[in-house]
Parts: sequence; structure tokens; C-alpha cells
Amino acid sequence: MRRGRAGDISLDSQVTRLLKGVREGKIAVSDAVERLRSLPFEDLGFAKVDHHRALRTGFPEVIYCSGKMPEQVVAIARRIRERGHVVLATRCSEETCEALKRAFADAVDHEAARITVVGRPRRPSPRARPVAVLTAGTADVPVAEEAAVTAETLGCRVERVYDVGVAGLHRLLGHLDLLRRARVIIVVAGMEGALPSVVGGLVSAPVIAVPTSVGYGASFEGLAALLTMLNSCAAGVAVVNIDNGFGAGYFAALLMRKDRAK
Repeated sequence: MRRGRAGDISLDSQVTRLLKGVREGKIAVSDAVERLRSLPFEDLGFAKVDHHRALRTGFPEVIYCSGKMPEQVVAIARRIRERGHVVLATRCSEETCEALKRAFADAVDHEAARITVVGRPRRPSPRARPVAVLTAGTADVPVAEEAAVTAETLGCRVERVYDVGVAGLHRLLGHLDLLRRARVIIVVAGMEGALPSVVGGLVSAPVIAVPTSVGYGASFEGLAALLTMLNSCAAGVAVVNIDNGFGAGYFAALLMRKDRAK
């Protein structure tokens, strides 16, 4: 089976193999029709699993676990794995993670990120330019780990630098070599959210800013950091939602995929 990046099925391989099987007499027409029926999506009653997501976007569907029962997450994950895709399950509770590990021998729990991955992601080349993931403080690490694990699962090489906020700027400047090598930089910060602007003024790479809900009362659970990042005076800074590490990691992987395609 021909696979694309991050363990996903390449654009036409599923349909091509199915049609070849019919032509060679290995697959009955009725079986092919049944398989084609579930190719766009599969209705499980409580969820419609989008099997064409990888064909359209290059990455398979991701499971957002919050609000879902563990057995529902397992059922969705099983359908995704049956199509040969790696499963990325975000915002996993301990109960859901344990259910996935019972159901799949190759499930890996990334506790800090609240992510469970089922299957083996594609390994990037050790020579590939990295996605750098930075945090202003240690309290921002859970959101940063969500971004880092997401990017890694989608095929990126990730390097982490944590606790380099503007209160001690010399800590950041000690990592200028990495910042200049990175293809994409994810900057995760709470409080006043100033770090992405500083980084954006030092590098030529795109910066993805992630505000977190870390901070005292007037931070308004991340709103202060979000507004600071949206008002950044540094060019080349894009902003995702509060605590949305997944969105930052996914966007970074999209940028890296476009870079590899050149």
C-alpha cells in the first residue's frame, strides 16, 4: 500500500487499488460498491467518520475526545485505523486514554499533551529543518506539548525550548541558533503574551503564536495574551485561539508539507 506523509494514504491509492482489484477479478463488483459506499464517510450513528479527509487535505481526521464517551472514541479510532491511518486523539481524559490502550496495542499516551496516538507516524529525515516550539513559562508546557506532539504525529521534526519568556530575555537569546534554523516557530505564552512579537523580530521564519489561559486575574483567562498577539508589531506572526496547541501544530505541519513539496 502506497503511503503519503504522516502515515496517511496517498491521494489516489485506495480507489486505484480497489479498481485494479475489480479489473483483476480479485474483488467482486458488489464488494467494490460496498467499499465505495463508505469511502466518503461512515455513519456510526453518534459520529460520521470522514474517510476522505486524508484524500482532500493530506492528513486523516483527528478525534477531539472531550465530550465523547471512551467507547465512542475507540469506535471512531478503530474505523480510522482500518483505513491504514495513524489516529491522533486530542484532549484525552485518563479514562479515554486507558480505553484506547486496551483496544490498541500500539497506542501511545502523551500525558502532558493530553494526546493519545495510535499507530506509527512517519519519521522525518534527521536533516529536515525543524519546527521549533517555545514557551514563555513552564506553566505553558501542556499547550506547547499539544502543539509539538501534533506536529510530530503529522511528520515534522520538532525541537523544544521551554521557559524562555521576556522576563529573562537572555534565556531566549541563548537559543538563537535554533530559531534561525527552524522552518516554522510555534511560540506559546500566557500572561501578557509578549514573546511571539520578540521572536518575530529576530527570525525570517513564520511564527505561530498561541495564547494560553495562564495568568492572574487581569489576564482574563488568556484574552489579554490573545489581544497582545493579535496586535503584534512584528510581521510574520499568525495567531491561533487560546490554548489551541493542536491548531498551531497542525498549521505548522501544513507549512512544512508545502515546503517539502517544492
